Amino acid sequence: MRIAPEGWAFILPSWVVAFLLVGAARTGLWLPAALWLPLAFWVVAFFRDPPRNRVRGDELILAPADGRIVSVIPQDEPEFLRSSSTRVSIFMNVFDVHVNRYPAGGRVAYRRYSRGRFLNAAAEKASTANEQAAIGLETRYGRLLVRQIAGLIARRIVTDHQEGREVRQAERLGLIRFGSRVDLFVPASARVVVSAGQRARAGETVVAQWT
Repeated sequence: MRIAPEGWAFILPSWVVAFLLVGAARTGLWLPAALWLPLAFWVVAFFRDPPRNRVRGDELILAPADGRIVSVIPQDEPEFLRSSSTRVSIFMNVFDVHVNRYPAGGRVAYRRYSRGRFLNAAAEKASTANEQAAIGLETRYGRLLVRQIAGLIARRIVTDHQEGREVRQAERLGLIRFGSRVDLFVPASARVVVSAGQRARAGETVVAQWT
């Protein structure tokens, strides 16, 4: 299983503690080990980074995150698209893959980080109130905006690339640690093919098509 590089700072200490507790279990102190081992396995699973780098086609817009689609709503996007758009919001729980991926190939034309609160990422107001990073893409067909949003226990947003970088569809965009949300803004002219309640997989699920 491939692991995101950011995970090793958490995985190694958790397993050092696990081995110490397993050693202590031989003296009869088995309860701490029994409680800690599931957490150590979960830390490994949280930072898994399954390969998903198959380009689906320039006419398709893919999900930038794993998780449950919590809303699909029309919304003006003045930051980068500067036009009417459809916002697709994907909530990642602590068991989802947290590596984010580019929904389309193109050029990173915009990047902005904003400090904010750490509200429940599934809540509507988290889209504007929470700490977040915005990444704007210039693609062959038009502009897209991806917004990485911190959640209740997320305290670290990782965005891989600076402005000017050419990126491929489904290439890694970054990562958010420990439960969060990603909003994807597509132009209103694009045909959205998902709905709230569906599950999405980053770099695989088709969210919309250019028209």
